[in-house]
Amino acid sequence: MALRIHNLSKRFASGKLALDNVSIDVADGEMVALIGASGSGKSTLLRHVAGLVAGDATPGSVIEVAGRCVQREGRIQRDVRRTRSQIGFVFQQFNLVDRLPVFMNVLVGRVHGMPWWRGLTRWFTAEERAVAYDALARVGISDCFAQRASTLSGGQQQRAAIARTLVQGAKVVLADEPIASLDPESSRKVMEILARINREDRCTVVVSLHQVDMAVRYCPRVVALHQGRVVYDGPSSELTPALLRELYGMQADEILNGSSSLHEPAKPASSPVIAWPAPLAHAA
Repeated sequence: MALRIHNLSKRFASGKLALDNVSIDVADGEMVALIGASGSGKSTLLRHVAGLVAGDATPGSVIEVAGRCVQREGRIQRDVRRTRSQIGFVFQQFNLVDRLPVFMNVLVGRVHGMPWWRGLTRWFTAEERAVAYDALARVGISDCFAQRASTLSGGQQQRAAIARTLVQGAKVVLADEPIASLDPESSRKVMEILARINREDRCTVVVSLHQVDMAVRYCPRVVALHQGRVVYDGPSSELTPALLRELYGMQADEILNGSSSLHEPAKPASSPVIAWPAPLAHAA
């Protein structure tokens, strides 16, 4: 399993139960969508998987990523940094350093595997720079490599963030609402890139989404959360508007977001900006 979550619960100091006995297994190479209305626990769950937040000390609770334990019974493991090196996290707000060039932001993905002094001085080898440039080409923004991150559009910044996970060599990519603040065209491009990374690199992708139509179009499997509990885990093809309304009641309109057809197949990418060039090895 690429990801194993067993009996995970989280109650915040305010008393709110954010996660309620969540158990999910994700196999290597799967692309899974997490859906749910605001406050359903999607972002909280992903932050637990990345070892950024500790769950409750529930007996038997465990989170494992790529066969390594992230946390057990509310205790984050001491070697969690080694495990995090295998996890690429794509945030809703991009988490780029605005004043640095795009190229340098992407190269940050290599810092975990190099001596501290090289990361501190931003000294990267020719091979590492080639890998970074190739990653930018794969997401369609290689022509922006010298620009400051702050000058990019939202969609371009999110693609730079995805390129950073490629440079990192992550086995598991967690994307937390990656298209929430993007326009429809940019959203489509970002989802196509995530789907291609999943298909071409065989990495596992777990993406949280408000847009159910996007989840169904790009993710074969959907996990639906409601008030911190898993209320559906199965094929996206069986996730109908009627089932969503049964599960979510009045909140269904929020996550359906006006979708008229949930099962329209994804159209092949036509724009050259997301064409995939030679493999990394050739670029290096």
